Amino acid sequence: MNRRTVGGEYEKRAGDYLIQQGYRILEYNFRCRSGEIDIIAEEGNSLVFAEVKYRRTAACGNPLEAVGKRKQQSISRTAAYYCLSHGYGTDTPCRFDVIAVLGDELIHVKHAFEYCG
Repeated sequence: MNRRTVGGEYEKRAGDYLIQQGYRILEYNFRCRSGEIDIIAEEGNSLVFAEVKYRRTAACGNPLEAVGKRKQQSISRTAAYYCLSHGYGTDTPCRFDVIAVLGDELIHVKHAFEYCG
C-alpha cells in the first residue's frame, strides 16, 4: 500500500472519530495553491481545520511533533483561503487541531496551534 492510501485510511478513521464526538465533516483533503488540509469540520459554530499524522511506532518520533512551524503556516494560509472562497466572514471562529495516530492509539489535540499566516 502506498503512503497516500495509508494516509487516507487514517484520515477516514480520524473523521469517524470526529463524527462520534459530534462534529460535522465538511470536507476531506481540501487543496489549493497554499497547501492541503486533511479534514475541515464544524463543531458548534466553529470551523475546525484538522491535520492528521500517523506513525506505526514512536521509533520515527511522535506524530504530534511532525506538525512544525512550516506546516502550521501552510495550513493557516490554506484555511484562510478556504474561509474566503466558501463565504465565511472574518468573525467566524476557527481553530487548528492535530489528530495523531500512533499505532492503534488516536490522540486529538484541540487548539494545537494558533493561526500563523
